[in-house]
Amino acid sequence: MLLERGPELALVRETLLAAAEGRSALVLLTGPMGVGRSALLRELPSCATDEMHVLRANAAPMEQDFAFGVVRQLFDSLLAVTPDDVRERWLREAGSARPVFADHDLPLEQSPTVCASDLVLHDLRSLLARISADTPLLVLVDDLQWADASSLRWLAYLGKRLHGLRVVLVCSLRDGDPRAQEPLMREVTETATRVLRPGPLSLEATEAMVREQFEEPGDEEFVRACHEISAGNPVFLMSVLLGLVVSGYRPTADQADTARSLRPRQLKERLAGCLRTQSQPVRDLAAAIATLGEPGDPALAARLAGLDAIGSAGALRVLHQLGLLADEREPRFIHRVVQDAVEYSMTMAERQHWHESAASLLYSSGRPAEQVAAQLMAVATSSRPWSAAVLRTAADTALRRGAPDMAARYLRRALLDSSEQGEDRARLLIDLATVERAFDPSACERHISQAIPLLSTSRDRAAAALRISPGFLGTVAPSAVDILRQVAADLGSPGLLKGPARDAALRLEARLRHRAREDAGELAAAVERLRRHEGDLPVCSGAERELLAVLLNAATLSGSPSAAEVAHQADRILEREPATSTRAQSVLPLLVLSFVGADSLRSIGSWLAAEEQTRRQSRVVADPVVHAEHALVSVARGRLAPARDHAERVFDLADAHWQEAGVISTAALAWVALETGDLAFSDRVLVYAGRRRPASLISASMLRLLGGMVQAQRGDWTGALDTVLTCGRQLEVAGWHNSVLFPWRYRAVGLYQRLGDPRSALALAEEEYAQAAAWGAPVGVGRALRLGGGLRDGRAGTEMLREAVGVLRNSANELELARALRSLGRRLGQGAEAEALLREAGELARACAAPWRVERVATAGDGVSGAPPEAVLTRTESRVAGLVGSGLTNQEIARELGVSCRAVEKHLTNSYRKLGISGRRQLVAVLEGTAPAVR
Repeated sequence: MLLERGPELALVRETLLAAAEGRSALVLLTGPMGVGRSALLRELPSCATDEMHVLRANAAPMEQDFAFGVVRQLFDSLLAVTPDDVRERWLREAGSARPVFADHDLPLEQSPTVCASDLVLHDLRSLLARISADTPLLVLVDDLQWADASSLRWLAYLGKRLHGLRVVLVCSLRDGDPRAQEPLMREVTETATRVLRPGPLSLEATEAMVREQFEEPGDEEFVRACHEISAGNPVFLMSVLLGLVVSGYRPTADQADTARSLRPRQLKERLAGCLRTQSQPVRDLAAAIATLGEPGDPALAARLAGLDAIGSAGALRVLHQLGLLADEREPRFIHRVVQDAVEYSMTMAERQHWHESAASLLYSSGRPAEQVAAQLMAVATSSRPWSAAVLRTAADTALRRGAPDMAARYLRRALLDSSEQGEDRARLLIDLATVERAFDPSACERHISQAIPLLSTSRDRAAAALRISPGFLGTVAPSAVDILRQVAADLGSPGLLKGPARDAALRLEARLRHRAREDAGELAAAVERLRRHEGDLPVCSGAERELLAVLLNAATLSGSPSAAEVAHQADRILEREPATSTRAQSVLPLLVLSFVGADSLRSIGSWLAAEEQTRRQSRVVADPVVHAEHALVSVARGRLAPARDHAERVFDLADAHWQEAGVISTAALAWVALETGDLAFSDRVLVYAGRRRPASLISASMLRLLGGMVQAQRGDWTGALDTVLTCGRQLEVAGWHNSVLFPWRYRAVGLYQRLGDPRSALALAEEEYAQAAAWGAPVGVGRALRLGGGLRDGRAGTEMLREAVGVLRNSANELELARALRSLGRRLGQGAEAEALLREAGELARACAAPWRVERVATAGDGVSGAPPEAVLTRTESRVAGLVGSGLTNQEIARELGVSCRAVEKHLTNSYRKLGISGRRQLVAVLEGTAPAVR
């Protein structure tokens, strides 16, 4: 508190030296609250010489009615340490002042000399003169603004008669106090021979205080933040620093914002006490500034406080003198804690009054709706007839600027000012539900259920029910389904309706069918609804496209009627969908699943690319749904590197959007983990999804399948097989037969082989082929053929592998083609054709960036990894091994990589050692046509 106070202390020292020579002085120490007047006053005795007596007094607000209270403190502080004989001699020579001091325990209000003011003033001055004749005196009076009238009268009397005394009188006075203009106070201040006004602390002093409090230097950004928020006021600065120290923070740059936001409670209470002593206009203006917030409008604050221009200017000046405003011309508090103090000093009724008055003033002045709404939000209810309308307008504004949570708060507050019945309340509830749908589906459903009984027509009730989140990407609560079902029955069949009513009925049907897709009977009914329609279903309206997308999703899950038909119908929908980044309540993710399941990615790939371009141009940040869609399409193409990149973005973003994006996010993460075979990534997916109970069969089955593969990677073949078969049984019971989306048989075949059960593996492979052939997606058929060909010896197996390659050349999945080429090349063994096939397989695998795990025992299925976790190769070793698997010689590998043959041999030796094998032939065998995992 004494930093940079050297000039003031030096001046007092000079004054004390002069007083010893008989040149007395009255020094006035003034400044705003918290500048350190009291601390400086307490330090002044250190400037006095040893023989100088110091008289001290501290005025207090509660003692203003005790006459001569300050004077009594001054002389008591001297007489209490003075020997009895000296004290008696002084009192005898002081005359009539003796009764005041004869008994130090006698309360001043009982003194017989209180009324004899003139005589007492003279005699007290005589006593002071007698004492100062023996030794110079330093008289200190702190907080002069709270001194009692009798003491002020004596100090004024003394100040005019200091000549001939060896006395330095130092009084501290707070700027801006209402008593500063009283006549007695002015008599004291106008007789001051010197006025000291300590200034704010510099940035260097702030740095020194930070170092002292934290016992370590502060970062520049942190120190600057502390200096800015305190404006150099020592009390403000000390309060913030102590709060940070107590809370365990360090003075680092990353805590600068913490320093800016801290609002110390002790400082708030001190400021509130200061404000309570101010005049009514000053308190009113402070309340107006706190109510309106920042940045403040001087004219508006004055109108709210009921002050004219002169009164407002005077009140602003006082608040600035108190150190509460940054500028006396601008109604802006120096720190947020000042606003807290103003609010703390008001009762609840007073706050209600100020905010209601501010809302009316802002509304009548034509201010933006959100400014008026901010005032209405601070009161429980409002009697203003326009309050609900203003809050709805403010909610619209908040939505447009991307703040749905704020919009919901406005609308919830508007409900308090609306009637309990009627369609106006219903509309308000519907608006609120629409906003809540994005982040609080349960609240959305609750408010829709409250609004529906208040609506008079079935069409309005249907439109309200459709505001509930459709659950295309997440889940829908059973109670919400009940609402949809009741409203749909009330509205009637789409075939009997026209216009908006028909569209509403179609959307209700779509959502009810989608919600029932996990029921085998309902799924079959949806597929039958698609089949029995003559020709193509209409896609002119959004409702028609929504229903068709749901029916196509049902067809994709069930694996019927055919992949080609589903892809054709999905293309018709996509042609009508604009390439925008809007995903709210969209059926596009359902289309992505249909395209992926049908192995028809050209249209959706182009659409997503155009959508991404549009999003970049509009600088819109993609949500997890967009990244999940890209991840699914990338995996379906066999492009694992971009799939992994998008999956990482899903990890980053999905938490904030789990309600509406949980299903597709989980499916995408699990599928990427399955295809990459990365054990660490798989564990992350399982832990991440495990924190939330999977609420959809899609997410639950994909996670179970992934869990089985993780068991297999850790060597638990029996447990893995049981997990995969359980997953398959669940899918079959639900009627979900699509082997492209749910390749559980493909995974189980490899596990049966591991366990030495080729008969079960072959039976399951034949089932897989039958399902894939019925659906007709090239990737499913080709994979099933490769699986069967790997299980059969001789010409039959080879022909199946050739057929698999031929089918997969029409597939979008290059990774599956690489696997088929590799299997056929290995089956052919030696020769130009085998080498060409293996070389092509290696090139495709490298293009797909496929980090396949190494297996010690070759199997026909790639879904299971058997290498121990430590059996992994470096990136260069992995590349060399992959080229060996492609049939290249050491010389060809050296030319391909631009290195020496010796370097190739060194990498191969390291690979042999890590894998526990003896040579090139065994390396080709354990690769199983795949590249080793990169460490």
